[in-house]
Amino acid sequence: MEAGDDTEEPPLPLALTGFQVSEEFGFLLPDPLTELPAPYGPWTDIARELPQLIASHQLRSRVHQMPQLSTQHLRGHEELHLAHLVLSCITMGYVWQEGEEGAVQVLPRNLAVPYWEVSQALGLPPILSHADLVLANWRRKDPNGPLEIENLDTIITLPGGESLRGFVLATLLVEKAAVPGIKAIIGALGAILQCDEETLHRALQELAGAIEAMREALRRMHDYVDPEVFYTVIRIFLSGWKDNPAMPHGLIYEGVSQEPMAYSGGSAAQSTVLHAFDELLGICHHEDTAAFLRRMRDYMPPPHRAFVEAIQRAVSLRQHVLSSGDARLRAAFNRCVSALTDFRSYHITIVTKYITIAAAKAKAGRAGPSARAGPAGGKPPSALEAKGTGGSHIFSFLKSIRDTTREGMISA
Repeated sequence: MEAGDDTEEPPLPLALTGFQVSEEFGFLLPDPLTELPAPYGPWTDIARELPQLIASHQLRSRVHQMPQLSTQHLRGHEELHLAHLVLSCITMGYVWQEGEEGAVQVLPRNLAVPYWEVSQALGLPPILSHADLVLANWRRKDPNGPLEIENLDTIITLPGGESLRGFVLATLLVEKAAVPGIKAIIGALGAILQCDEETLHRALQELAGAIEAMREALRRMHDYVDPEVFYTVIRIFLSGWKDNPAMPHGLIYEGVSQEPMAYSGGSAAQSTVLHAFDELLGICHHEDTAAFLRRMRDYMPPPHRAFVEAIQRAVSLRQHVLSSGDARLRAAFNRCVSALTDFRSYHITIVTKYITIAAAKAKAGRAGPSARAGPAGGKPPSALEAKGTGGSHIFSFLKSIRDTTREGMISA
């Protein structure tokens, strides 16, 4: 390069395949494996019976009898993802089998060591995350049938019966509804580089339509998930050991570290979809909220996290729309921001029903004689009444995100 010539090569358009993102399934693992290789039968046997083992208080003793297996027979990321799902669910059951007041401080070596190794191989933390519970935990009943709740099931389940199944699969359908929007990100960034306003306008319309479809998919929660079951039974098994008063010191992974380690529980903030849309639309969240969201990226599969970071580094859609002065582009951009704001408002409605109102009922129930039993017949959880399972102060967090999204509108 000649002195004084500081021009750079224009950035190349992104491609989904480089980030383990599927053209058909988006961030979902396409058709996940449902069986581990034969040497891992001891894990599979326990994982298949988790609700019964937890209800009968037998899970911990079964884990203690489990052989410590080598992870060297696991091949490829599909087997690793299934192993991570299996070990994550066993771990959540082991920790929370006796409810909040009976949480353990140590994860035994025969579970902790292979779990750590599989986590390191995938670049995921050793705790149940959105990447496990939703992205890698689904199968079709009829292999040739549609991706609808009636034709879907989870691979591994935790206590909560049909409500747990409905929670996972409704969330999965939100991820599936996002797929045209994920592809629209690639289309939009490519169109800006090509100065193709028509293609850009079409991509923004597709993105807005996808976000609107995500909100419709989220409505299915009401049909399939009982708020009382979600709050009193399911929620504790999604809870982590960071920012959780029930486990203030974290968890010791025996054979991995002598010091306790703290990890956040599963959270919608771990879904790559909304991070990607925020980056494309240039949504800027307040620092404390943004810091939590950045930390949640550590719970995404590394290629998905890299996808979000690539959008962050890409040409600015917002600046392009502003500098174009094109009213049609501005309207299409604002429709995307408006749809994202509406989705986040609707998420607040869901959280109100499934956490705030359910918490109030559980609290009233604890005062009465007929308290609905929590895990393994214990009390309903109370440590996270005002927090999400990821450990955030849920309402201030969600409202802050919704409000800063709304502020992303471009005024005429």
